Amino acid sequence: MLISSWNVNSVRARILNITEYLKKFSPDILMIQEIKTEDKNYPYEEIKSLNYNSYVFGQKAYNGVAILSKEKISDLKNDIINDKKKQSRIIKAEFDFKKKNIQLINIYTPNGNPVDTEKYDYKLYWLDSFIKNLKLLSKKNENIIIGGDFNIIPSAEDVHDPKGYENDALYRLEVRKKLREIINIGFNDSYRYIHPDKEGYTFWDYTSGAWQKNNGMRIDHFLVSNSLINNVKDVKINKFPRGRQKPSDHTPIEIELA
Repeated sequence: MLISSWNVNSVRARILNITEYLKKFSPDILMIQEIKTEDKNYPYEEIKSLNYNSYVFGQKAYNGVAILSKEKISDLKNDIINDKKKQSRIIKAEFDFKKKNIQLINIYTPNGNPVDTEKYDYKLYWLDSFIKNLKLLSKKNENIIIGGDFNIIPSAEDVHDPKGYENDALYRLEVRKKLREIINIGFNDSYRYIHPDKEGYTFWDYTSGAWQKNNGMRIDHFLVSNSLINNVKDVKINKFPRGRQKPSDHTPIEIELA
């Protein structure tokens, strides 16, 4: 089973890239972030024509998440965080795999820049709220996969210029500690589990030739609960979409369950 996560940076602007990806790589489930559209303007028909169901939690012009699935999934929820800003950043579903019921959580964590502003405070608040609710979800069902754009660089190996990002909201120590808090609930950074030392950038800025120079960072992740980690066969970063015409600045990360 192949599950993919991709910050598409506008589902409507990137619809050709998305449909090309679905046709070429055919994930069973694709979680997308930053869809930047209300539910009513989401391209349901284009996605349905490729035999995918869409489950959408949209927002006008900003944020927004969705899950695209070949098979129908259940127990959809988008209110598992008490978000004081009411932003569309998280959607949860459930599906069955190998006699296990799995909770699948798609997140788009706030960026938080510039630091020491209300935007940074909101990021910390959002992560604290997510951690609190994740602990409750784990008690009900420990089989959890979290995927999405975390907007967190885990360590120096995950960014082209760690020194230059020391005071960035994606790499500040207290933000990285929040990711560690999540992992300590009972999760594994699946990419590092499979590839302890391999570079794995998922984002390259549009400016300064970042893609051409490979000046990237790893901020899109799959965290897999301890109860499921032995089901992880492989984790890959698929760079194909980032090199296409009018790409997102992110590229998909894919997890294969066996």
